[in-house]
Amino acid sequence: MANQERWLLPEGIEEILPDEARRLEQLRRRLLDLFGTWGYELVMPPLIEYLDALLTGTGRDLDLQTFKLTDQLTGRLMGVRADMTPQAARIDAHYLKRECPVRLCYVGNVLRTRPDAFAGSRELLQLGAELFGHPGPESDIEVARLMLAALVSAGLRDLHLDLGHVGVFRALATEAHLPEALENDLFEALQRKSRPQIEGLLAASDAPAGSKTMLAALVDLNGGADTLVRARELLKKAPRAVHEALGNLESVANAVAHLGVPVYFDLAELRGYRYYTGVVFSAFVAGQGQAVAQGGRYDGIGRAFGRARAATGFSTDLRRLLRLVPVGNAGTNGILAPHVGLPGLEEMIATLRAAGERVVTRLPGDSSSARTLGCDRELIEQGGRWMVKPA
Repeated sequence: MANQERWLLPEGIEEILPDEARRLEQLRRRLLDLFGTWGYELVMPPLIEYLDALLTGTGRDLDLQTFKLTDQLTGRLMGVRADMTPQAARIDAHYLKRECPVRLCYVGNVLRTRPDAFAGSRELLQLGAELFGHPGPESDIEVARLMLAALVSAGLRDLHLDLGHVGVFRALATEAHLPEALENDLFEALQRKSRPQIEGLLAASDAPAGSKTMLAALVDLNGGADTLVRARELLKKAPRAVHEALGNLESVANAVAHLGVPVYFDLAELRGYRYYTGVVFSAFVAGQGQAVAQGGRYDGIGRAFGRARAATGFSTDLRRLLRLVPVGNAGTNGILAPHVGLPGLEEMIATLRAAGERVVTRLPGDSSSARTLGCDRELIEQGGRWMVKPA
């Protein structure tokens, strides 16, 4: 590589420069403090693990997104984490082993083999919260409300919430005895909302007529509050699991209604179908085609680690959140002090720093202005006393 190209980073990999890094760290602290007030305990899983642990159970959907390498000590395959959720599940199931509901949160870099969107990043600063050990809709509600609270705390406005439930399609497909290949094809067609393909696949199947009608109806079951009313009518002959799923969705929607966040239902939304087991939710902001945060229920993830547990949670990318929040006029904020060595100066600098002030000491030979050094004030000696004055 030519010398002039050595500064280039791999595609989808970015550096964080001082101003953004400062804002990112402030956001990280604020959200972790918020999680703490809700009772979520911070964990710090390793960046790299043996591959079979990272991709165990529901984590296998991450296989294509995981960078793999060989451990030189053992010869075993290792992976760089692409998602921290399976790691949190391992900690709950294998290390904590508590019988009560467990609330965990985390933040850290994850690396993916390909970006989720065109020109997107492959290195995310993932922040998330997981609630283990409670199977009811109340824990789904708590996590959904925490997700919205985190986004508001980050500075996002005009949020709306998308709700779906993978249990609806799963129960209908099971009752129809769909072959696995047909179920997968129908799943893909529903994601594209391709009505002709959906109808063609069902017409060629041996499923009962009633099951075909209900499966085909899913493509139109999206919209506002009336969606669940229409769903109960069109799916009234569906298995009990479908009606339980609709009740779960209604509970979540009612619980967030007072927050003033518009709710949109989509019963053909099967994101993470092979990962999630129940309600799924995504938060969107105006002008963004992709969700800014998403989550849902994924019961049983801890089974591979010796203890199957009910689980629900959400995650988001802090870097992406930061770019969606207006920067504002942060300006410079700090105090420029002369070089140490003058009477009382070191004590004054220490006092200011202890009070939380940012104090930059001018180095010998440096004639840069206070503004250049990121300071809006200066420490000046007047009448034998050190005073802070505007720069």
